Formats: sequence, C-alpha cells, structure tokens
Amino acid sequence: MTRVNISNFFVLGFRLAIFPAIVFLPISFLLLLIWLSWAQSILAAVMLSLIVFAITYFFALRIMKQRVTMLSTAFENIAKKQFEEQLEFRFKKQDEVDYLLLQSAKTSLMVEKEIQRLNKIENYRKEFIGDISHELKTPIFAVQGFVETLLNGALEDPEVNRVFLKKAMKNIKRLTYLTQDLMEISKLETGELKSVIQTIPLNTVIREVIESLNYKASDEQIDLKFEEHKKDLYVLADRNQIRQVLINLVENAIKYNHKQGMVTIHVNKDKTDESKIRVTVSDTGIGIHQPDIERITERFYRVDKSRSREKGGTGLGLAIVKHILEAHGTKLIIDSVPNKGSTFSFDLMNADSVSA
Repeated sequence: MTRVNISNFFVLGFRLAIFPAIVFLPISFLLLLIWLSWAQSILAAVMLSLIVFAITYFFALRIMKQRVTMLSTAFENIAKKQFEEQLEFRFKKQDEVDYLLLQSAKTSLMVEKEIQRLNKIENYRKEFIGDISHELKTPIFAVQGFVETLLNGALEDPEVNRVFLKKAMKNIKRLTYLTQDLMEISKLETGELKSVIQTIPLNTVIREVIESLNYKASDEQIDLKFEEHKKDLYVLADRNQIRQVLINLVENAIKYNHKQGMVTIHVNKDKTDESKIRVTVSDTGIGIHQPDIERITERFYRVDKSRSREKGGTGLGLAIVKHILEAHGTKLIIDSVPNKGSTFSFDLMNADSVSA
C-alpha cells in the first residue's frame, strides 16, 4: 500500500485545529472575566484554547488520515495501472472526502475497463494485420513463383506455359476477391455502406442466387434446391445486401459439402411471430464442431484452413454476412452436427405485416 508522508497530516491537522482554537480564545476570555480577574482570564482562556486545539487536532487526524491515505493510494494505483487494490463501494456519503473516495473508486473501475477495451482492440488489430498479411502473402508468392519460372525458360514450353499462366491467374483472382471483401467489410464496420431498406420479393432474389451458383454446384456434384413458400413473400431489406448474404451462405454450403450432397434453401413464416420470415440454408456437408461455431463469423477464422485455401475462400464471407444482418436488425443462427451437415438461418421483416 502507498505510504503518504506523515508530515502532511501534521500540517493538515494543524490547519483544521487552529481555527476553532483562535475563535474559542476571545469567547472564553470574555466569559471568564465574569468570575476571574483580567490576568487569570487570559491564562485560563489560553489554556482552554490549547485544549480545544489538541482535541480538534486529535479528531481531525483520526477522521482524515485513513481516508486521505486511501484516496492517495487509489489515484496512485490508477496512475500505475494497478487495479487489484481498488476501493470498494463501502463508504457512506457523509462529507466531501467520502464523495471523493466514491468517485475515485468509480474512476478506477472505469479506467480499468477502458484499458481492457483498448488492449482487446490492440490485440484484435495485431491479429488482423497478421491474418491479412498471411492471406496476401500466399497468392503473391505463388504468382511470383509462376512468373519467375516462366521467365526462366518455361514460357517457351507450350506444355507448361499455359498451365502456369492459369495458376497465376487463379491466384490473381483470389487477390481480387480478397481485396473486394476487405473493402466491403471495412465499409460495413465503419457504417460507410448504408442499407437501402425497401420491399423486395424474397423468392425472386433466391432464384437469382440459385441461377448464378448452379454452375458451381454442378462442378462440385452438389444438388442445389429451393423449397419455395406457397406464395412469393415480400420482406423489408436491402436487395443487394441480402443477395450477398445468400450467395455467401450457399457458396459455403457447396464448398464444405460431400460429393453428391445437397444444399437446400427454405423460406417460411416464423410460427411464433408473423411479422418475421425465416430464411434457412441447410447442407449435408462436413458440419462444424461447437467451439468453432462460436468463432466462425470472425474475420479470417477457418475451421479447416487447408480445405478453405484449396477451395479459394477469403475467410471473410461469414463475417460479411454477420455485419449485413446486424445492419438489418437481425442475426445469423447456426446449428450444425459434425459429419451430418449445417443449417444457417436468419429472420427478415415481413413487408405484409408492416403494411397491414
């Protein structure tokens, strides 16, 4: 515990005791003149004033010393970023010193929380820089290797040059996708990319997504199905952003599926709340373990790193989904069983319920 210079308390006690002693001196002198002589009254008044000074001094030190010491300790600990000796909220607000003790305790807690928050942001920043450096380095080195090989003579070999150029182009596309995803998630996180909420036909948007990804599903031998609602449902959402959400979810479902597997999109009204429409993308793929589910929407987090890079993923798809859905006032619900499949669901506002 921090030690406060004891001489400071002597000065403090003196300042607190001297005033009542000085005030008491003439009052006691005038009262004593009634019974005693002039000289005796002065002597008695001085003695009584000294007694008042001593009593006041003693109680001032007793009352103030512990609290001032604790107050000094609290602020010195804050300056040293040592919060294990925080003051507890056990003081009653009796005077200004007690109020300062309470404020110092609150300040200590606030500073500790703020430092923890800043440390968390700094760790997150370092981790992000490390992740993105790795993601950029891999395709860049690959392109560099293919180009150097071509320049060293492989360019003249017709059996090799086109293969190497195709591989270089594949990595360049990967860099392009990564850059686009980084720009998009940056705009989402900073609020630069605003959601234009309007009434959109959900079934139509889903059909567009399926049409654009049918070729990819066919290449992976995956059956892509859409179980439509009886009638076209209209929701309040940003059409382009919800389309991006569906594309990311369906692409992941295709990527982490088994050969001859299936990806199904369901659209249904929420049974418990008619104002919501639930969209579900389910697959028969490799599934996700519970510890990974809690982190899978983090940027660059991958359950199977080797498979993700082999399939060309940027590691940002589900992070983008998370931010878009949060901007729509909803969240991604994940349910998965390893080796059996996964289900990704989210709710959107039913436009019919709002208009009604």
